Parts: sequence; C-alpha cells; structure tokens
Amino acid sequence: PLEMSAKKPVPFLRQVVPVRKKVHRDPRFDDLSGEYKPEIFMKTYSFLEGIKKQEKEMVQKQLKKCRDAEQKEKLQQLLNRMTQQEQAQKKQQKLRERELSLKRQQRELAKQGKKPFFLKKSEKRKLELAEKYAELKRSGKLESFLTKKRKRNAIKDKRRLPSQKNL
Repeated sequence: PLEMSAKKPVPFLRQVVPVRKKVHRDPRFDDLSGEYKPEIFMKTYSFLEGIKKQEKEMVQKQLKKCRDAEQKEKLQQLLNRMTQQEQAQKKQQKLRERELSLKRQQRELAKQGKKPFFLKKSEKRKLELAEKYAELKRSGKLESFLTKKRKRNAIKDKRRLPSQKNL
C-alpha cells in the first residue's frame, strides 16, 4: 500500500490502481481505417441501393393509403428527400464516371508518348454544360429550359438597373 502523509486529508475517492482511459477514435480522421475511395465504398455498400428502393416503394404505398393530412405531408417530405438523395447520387456517379474517362484518355495519350494535358475547371464546366444541353435536346426539354433561363436572366437584369423613381 502507498504510504500517505497524515497531515493531508485523504481524498474521498482515492485511486489505488490507475485506470487506463478508453481512447475513442473517429474512423473518418484515423489512418488505421485506410484511405477513402468512393469506388470501393460504392461496391462494398451497393446492397443498400436495393434496400433504399424497397423503402421508397413502401413510403409510396403508405402515402396512397394515408388519410391524415399531417401524416401525409410528412410522408411526402420523406419521399421528396429520398428522390433528391437518389438524384444527387446519380449526378455524383456521372461526375465520377466522367472524371475516370478523362483519366483513361490521359493514360492512353501518355502511353502513346504524348505530354499529359489536364483540363481547367472552366473547361470542365463548359463540357458539363454542353453535355447537359445535349441531354435536354435529346429529351425534348431544351426549349422550356431556355425560356426559364431567359426569364431568370431578365429578372436579374431588371434588379441591376437603377430604379425608375429617381428620374
């Protein structure tokens, strides 16, 4: 036993054996967890897509059966969130595929002995916009998209103009 001074009052909870504190680690920032690679992550957790699809169908069925207005609104919000997440995931996947195709092209050019050429952010944006327009043209929604864009730009221009009451 540890010999203690009689002059000092003994603490109420005296630690006889030192207790090792549990070290919590966050896998997002820890090197032990490895590097995050979206392709591997998507392959590993691809089974979740099926589960999400089933849940979405279940919510749709509940929405059709539901009579309560408040409950119906909650279900509608949940359904909207699910569809938005799905769309965002598809968009992310498209972006990843585009980047991979650009990388493949660069590798092919490097194998041929040519100097690698990397696109600037603005050029990537232009390519993305051109692809979007081509997709809209294919689906036949280009005209409606352009009219909406014109209206938006007209409103912005109107705001930028000085007010007429000052004249």
